[in-house]
Amino acid sequence: MRFMFVGDSCTIGSAGDCTWRYRMWQHLESGFGGPYEIVGPRTELYDKAAGAPLSHDYADPAFPAAARRHLAGWGEGWLHMAPLIGEAVTTTRADVLLVFLGLIDLGFYTNSDQTAASVRAFVAAARAANPHVKAVLMPVIPNVRAESDAPFAAECDRFNVLLAKTVADLDTAASPLLLATTPESYDLRADTYDGTHPGPTGEHKLAGAFADAMHQAWGLGAPYGAPAATR
Repeated sequence: MRFMFVGDSCTIGSAGDCTWRYRMWQHLESGFGGPYEIVGPRTELYDKAAGAPLSHDYADPAFPAAARRHLAGWGEGWLHMAPLIGEAVTTTRADVLLVFLGLIDLGFYTNSDQTAASVRAFVAAARAANPHVKAVLMPVIPNVRAESDAPFAAECDRFNVLLAKTVADLDTAASPLLLATTPESYDLRADTYDGTHPGPTGEHKLAGAFADAMHQAWGLGAPYGAPAATR
């Protein structure tokens, strides 16, 4: 089973982060119960000083190089990933896509309708590359901008409704789609370091949302069990 993480700044992470990808790797190592591989064309973290994805300074240097693979980018959203996903799925032979996108689209590039159209283009391209690909899609989660920008918050809410409809419309037995559930306890003060990007507890909660969705709907892996200690 080949997993590929697809996302924006919350998924690529920046220098010194563990990332929720790391938490998911830990979970797969302890609870998947079968052979798996993490795939993707990129491995880097974002280097804020350089303004580019140049860093390999993960918080845990023991994070294996092969498990660092992803398709994520700082400032990249559904709009940017839709043209890339087909080739990425073809070259990596990904079976399962764990996708965390949308916030950057709505914040800088597209409205809720346009972002939903990008989701449909993304799914079509992924399926053209692998007609049996599975995907778990995360809604736009709470963020600091939505607390003070009412029109933006409304667009986030509307996009999440459209995303749920898109998943329902496009879900098939051959290529199933899942909508992950935003962790109910997700708290911007406790679970992020800047109101947007996840800190250690947020990383666990996001990884858990993906893991539990796969376990509950598809019987893949075990329920998520966060380690007792966090970095």
